[in-house]
Amino acid sequence: MNTTFNLESLIRPTINALKPYSSARDEFDSNDGKAILLDANESPFYNGLNRYPDPHQRVLKQKLSELKNIPTDRILLGNGSDEVLDLLFRAFCEPNLSSIITLTPTYGMYDVLASINAIENIEVPLSENFNPEVATILKAIKPSTRLLFICSPNNPTGNTFSDESIEQLLNQFNGLVIIDEAYIDFSDKTSWLERLEKFPNLVITQTMSKAWGLAGIRLGFCFSSPEVISVLKKIKPPYNVNELTQQRALKQLNNADVVSVEINTVKQNKAKLINDLNSFSMVEMIAPSDTNFLLVRFLEPHKVYHHLRNNGIIIRNRSTLKGCENCLRITVGTEKENEKLLNSLKTLVV
Repeated sequence: MNTTFNLESLIRPTINALKPYSSARDEFDSNDGKAILLDANESPFYNGLNRYPDPHQRVLKQKLSELKNIPTDRILLGNGSDEVLDLLFRAFCEPNLSSIITLTPTYGMYDVLASINAIENIEVPLSENFNPEVATILKAIKPSTRLLFICSPNNPTGNTFSDESIEQLLNQFNGLVIIDEAYIDFSDKTSWLERLEKFPNLVITQTMSKAWGLAGIRLGFCFSSPEVISVLKKIKPPYNVNELTQQRALKQLNNADVVSVEINTVKQNKAKLINDLNSFSMVEMIAPSDTNFLLVRFLEPHKVYHHLRNNGIIIRNRSTLKGCENCLRITVGTEKENEKLLNSLKTLVV
C-alpha cells in the first residue's frame, strides 16, 4: 500500500470548494410510483421517458455491485469511459500547471483529453515487447504529475502488463494510477478490481462497449475509493446516464451467461485467426493479445490496408504510431467475417 498518498493534495482547490448542483431527483427520490412529481418541470404525460432518469443510477449500480463484488460507493457511471476519464482530468489536474504520464503506444484519447484540458502529457515509451519500463516511468514523474494512465490489456498492442510492474507504480507514485481495463473481459488475467481496497490511489475504468457488446449505448464504469468517487460525483453532469442506457445496460448485465458464451467464441475465433495469419509470408509478427483484436506487422502494411479497404474490409492502420511501425490492428470478427478477411489477403501479392 502507498502510505504517502494524500488525495486531498491532488484535488483542485476550486473543485474542493465546489457546491455541486442538486437536481430535483436528488432532493426527492421515490420508486413507488405514487408521488405526484411537480418539481422538475417535466411533461406530465406518461410515455415511459417523460421523467428524468435516476441521477445516481441506483438499480444499475446495485446489479453491477453484485456482478463485480464492489460496494456501490466505489462505483461511478459515465457516458462512456471517455466521460469518466475527462472527469478525472477536471477534478485533479490544474490547467496549464499539471501533467500526466501515458505509456505509448496507447489509447489516443488520453492525449486528446490532456490537450483539451491544457495538461502536459509526458509520454514514456513501452519497451520493444510493449511492457512498462518502471524505472523510466518513475524518473519521468514531475512535482506537477497528477495522473498515470495504464491501459492493460493495452490498446493497440493487445498485451497485459505484469502485476509486479503495476504494483510498483502504485506504491511509488503519489498521484492517481488509472488502469483502463476496457478489454479485461477477454483476458485470462485477473482484474485489478480484486485489489481495489488495497491501493487508495487506484482508479479502474471498464466499459460496456467491448465484451458486453453495447458500444452504441455509451456506458463506462469507474471503480475507486469512496473518497475519489465522491469527488467525481461533485462534477459529473446530473443526468449523465440517460434512462434508455440504464434500461438497456441492466438488461445486458442480467444476460451475463450469454455474454460469456460470446466472449469464448471471440477467443476461439482469435486463436484460429492467429494460426491462419501466420501462414502468410507477408505477416512478420503478431503481438500477443489478451483482447478481441490483433496487432499484426506486415511487410507492406499500406498496401495491405488499402487492398482490404477496396474489398470492403475495414481495419485500423496503426503504422504511424511510434513502436507500431508497419502494424495494422485487426478486430476479431465472426467466423464468416474472418474467413472473408483471409480470402481477401490470399488475393494480394506483396
